[in-house]
Amino acid sequence: MTRKTVRIAMNGVTGRMGYRQHLVRSILALRDQGGLGLDDGTVLWPEPILLGRREHALREIADRHGLEHVSTDVEAVLADDSVAIYFDSQVTSAREEAVRKAIAAGKHIYTEKPTATGLDGALALARLAHAKGVKHGVVQDKIFLPGLLKLKRLIDGGFFGRILSVRGEFGYWVFEGDWQPAQRPSWNYRAEDGGGIVVDMFPHWEYVLHELFGRVKSVQALATTHIPQRWDEQGKPYDATADDAAYGIFELEGGAIAQINSSWAVRVNRDELVEFQVDGTEGSAVAGLRNCRVQHRSATPKPVWNPDVPATEVFREQWQEVPDNGDFDNGFKAQWELFLRHVHADTPYHWDLLAGARGVQLAELGLKSSAEGRRIDVPEIAL
Repeated sequence: MTRKTVRIAMNGVTGRMGYRQHLVRSILALRDQGGLGLDDGTVLWPEPILLGRREHALREIADRHGLEHVSTDVEAVLADDSVAIYFDSQVTSAREEAVRKAIAAGKHIYTEKPTATGLDGALALARLAHAKGVKHGVVQDKIFLPGLLKLKRLIDGGFFGRILSVRGEFGYWVFEGDWQPAQRPSWNYRAEDGGGIVVDMFPHWEYVLHELFGRVKSVQALATTHIPQRWDEQGKPYDATADDAAYGIFELEGGAIAQINSSWAVRVNRDELVEFQVDGTEGSAVAGLRNCRVQHRSATPKPVWNPDVPATEVFREQWQEVPDNGDFDNGFKAQWELFLRHVHADTPYHWDLLAGARGVQLAELGLKSSAEGRRIDVPEIAL
């Protein structure tokens, strides 16, 4: 067995997602399990270099987890030939420039989404990485979640027959910040800082729909700001200039129609924070982050509409739970493992910067659809 150290520059680990999901539950979890074993007997040992603007915050994280390397000098880290991978989970507005510099330095790229603030920038990154010959990947974590893995198992097994429609509900109440602290950073609600639920969530919906059901052919969306004033981390009021809710209809290749509501101004009355209902000619399913329930054609009840009498059927009890049939690892960690294998063993990997650009494209066209009040075709993009 040969152990190979992989040095990873991780920019943005002081943020909630960068710290919790990417550093702790992915990279440090890989170290806790002894590294990542490859088929040839090599064990990859990830060595993170924590990047950011606040040295004291980086050192506090490093000390907490027994890590050695922190830096506020991104250029110096990128100039270090021993660094193989650059990872970015900064705020969206800072990502494109940093990723562009990392590509120029010849680093393999793994990044959160959206990859840029607009399609032109996202496509430029994909083309630069392709021309430079570096490997590149974009986080598409939802498709690695247990609920959606079960849903994919059903699709691959032909459970649904012809899929007719997909209905998604995502969101929760994000406190305004006045009498209870908000659960999300204030920049998320300022358009000038790259905020907005369309920019945040439509890239997710693009890859979920693309991977499971078919390419998005058209979008019709209505984005709005339900809560016009919020309070920031210092308790100061500010104008919420970004959309906090979006209601989208997506036409998919193959004929299915998807409707997805996204909102940070909705109180949850469902089993999980996101749920997708898929209806097909042979059966239906409801999948969340972890669970998935099904109702086959042969077991579908025959409700009759009668508003004059109380309902006697408990509809939720008429569905069957899909079993795990295996162990599910953290979705972020699972994709990190695939990317590391791709970099060091050249295994197939298609969740790249072009896939990330498709998500940016859908967000951009979703906002355009909302502004113009019309359905907009989503053209295919290529390098």
